[in-house]
Amino acid sequence: MNILDKIITDKKREVILKKSIIPVAQLEAAALFNSRTYSLSKLLKNSASGIIAEHKRRSPSKAVINNSHTVEDVVLGYQNAGVCGISILTDTKYFGGSLEDLLLAKATVNIPLLRKEFIIDEYQILEAKAHGADVILLIAAVLTREEIKTLSEFAQSLGLEVLLEVHNLEELEKSIMPSLDMIGVNNRNLKTFEVRLDYSKELASKIPDEFVKVSESGISSVEAVKELQQYGYQGFLMGEHFMKTENPGLEAQNFIKELRV
Repeated sequence: MNILDKIITDKKREVILKKSIIPVAQLEAAALFNSRTYSLSKLLKNSASGIIAEHKRRSPSKAVINNSHTVEDVVLGYQNAGVCGISILTDTKYFGGSLEDLLLAKATVNIPLLRKEFIIDEYQILEAKAHGADVILLIAAVLTREEIKTLSEFAQSLGLEVLLEVHNLEELEKSIMPSLDMIGVNNRNLKTFEVRLDYSKELASKIPDEFVKVSESGISSVEAVKELQQYGYQGFLMGEHFMKTENPGLEAQNFIKELRV
């Protein structure tokens, strides 16, 4: 069993337990459930940089990345840097995140927030909405086409945008449907954790132009972003490059300034 399989096995158990103590009605009654959402896809289309910065404490591949800053400090730094949106890891066991991180981010900034999670159930989308998310992530590697359709349509019915993540042509071809807003190519193989920017380059021409193209993971230089822009990418999800520094917000600010030169 690879790491992705382990994560999904644990996630299924986690969702069952959460459902047993927090009913759907309680999520729907949350103060944020009917709050205004921000469009990440629109911002990416009109941005010169397209940076989506990530709050990530640790990962299965890198252990602890940054555990010394508060969520509020990190996301405010990102917003001040001029990022288009912020990805918030909410998985606890493998990434050290939580839904409370999403809630604190929502209370601190007014730009689009992506719930970065291994979503397998509509319940998690209700959680995302109740805790202030504007966008959800769906991972093609762990979902069937029918599951992608059901989950993405449900998310959009709640006013949330959908970023669909793929890693290869097979995943892309099974996933293309109208209920997606953005299609992201993960440059990190979630089964082996190998990172290659070539994954984004190879799939770029296969992604229909009606979807905003996002390149995810393994991006650590301005040159890489500029090269990927030539392939039609408008969004760039970056986490470790910023989070591994003493001041993630300042690092993001300097990166975006250099990108705009």
